[in-house]
Amino acid sequence: MPHSHAERRAFWQIHFCVLLWGFTAILGKLITLPAQALVVWRMGLVAIFLAFTPKVWRSLRILPTRLILIYAGIGMIVAVHWLTFYAAIKLANASVAVSCMALGSIFAAVVEPLMTGRKHEISELILGIMVVPGVVLLVGGVPSGMHLGIAIGIFSSFLTAVFATLNKRYVHHAEPESMTFIAFAGIAYFGFNNTLILPDLRDFTLLVILALVCTLLPFILSLHALRHISAFATQLALNMEPVYAIVIAALWLKEYQELTTQFYLGVSIILLAVFIQPIIQSVKTKRSLTK
Repeated sequence: MPHSHAERRAFWQIHFCVLLWGFTAILGKLITLPAQALVVWRMGLVAIFLAFTPKVWRSLRILPTRLILIYAGIGMIVAVHWLTFYAAIKLANASVAVSCMALGSIFAAVVEPLMTGRKHEISELILGIMVVPGVVLLVGGVPSGMHLGIAIGIFSSFLTAVFATLNKRYVHHAEPESMTFIAFAGIAYFGFNNTLILPDLRDFTLLVILALVCTLLPFILSLHALRHISAFATQLALNMEPVYAIVIAALWLKEYQELTTQFYLGVSIILLAVFIQPIIQSVKTKRSLTK
């Protein structure tokens, strides 16, 4: 547990962010727009808000074209991730979709070394194998009509590992707000040209909450929190997102009525591997520092 006031504040701040992110799946289920239109509105509203931030334009003026294109490319990956995430929610339900997202850190253990050139860790590969029975139980614990949603959700989880690795590589080259604006504005522009679906008042209200309260606000708060707490503490907090989302979905949407004990057992195995991963990494880091 953090000791200083700044660390304690950052600790609870990052957990608050994760809780807000946990509501994104619920809002995705409640909004009646198709997945593509939902993603376009989410990204568009965030981009519009950031467009009124002077800090964004100051940073954009000094960015080379190469970096702008890179951030736009990352934005395309994020857009496809969100598109497949919300498609998984529509095809299955929120609990199933966020359970698939828990595989993201396991995918990252495989994807990051391939994209950065570092060696694979045996322990990470073992954890990847460990989640296979969990996925099998998860698939067997839902109605067959949800299996396509699971497949799309797993692919969406894989994409999180890809763009998280790219973000980590390029985050220090520009202000995060500018990175986000470039990524979101491009996709929103092209999306509106192809999928201009006007939401009704209820959907628009939910979209504003999704974009500003569950996307932009936790993004800004998490950046401040990361200045005061370790990557290990952050990873443990992020691992709570599927837990929060599944609990919220069960209580709010009553999704436990659609799922079996086998599903929750499979999710438990996946989450166990997800929580073990940063602990193993922390132990390795401490050992390397004592040598």
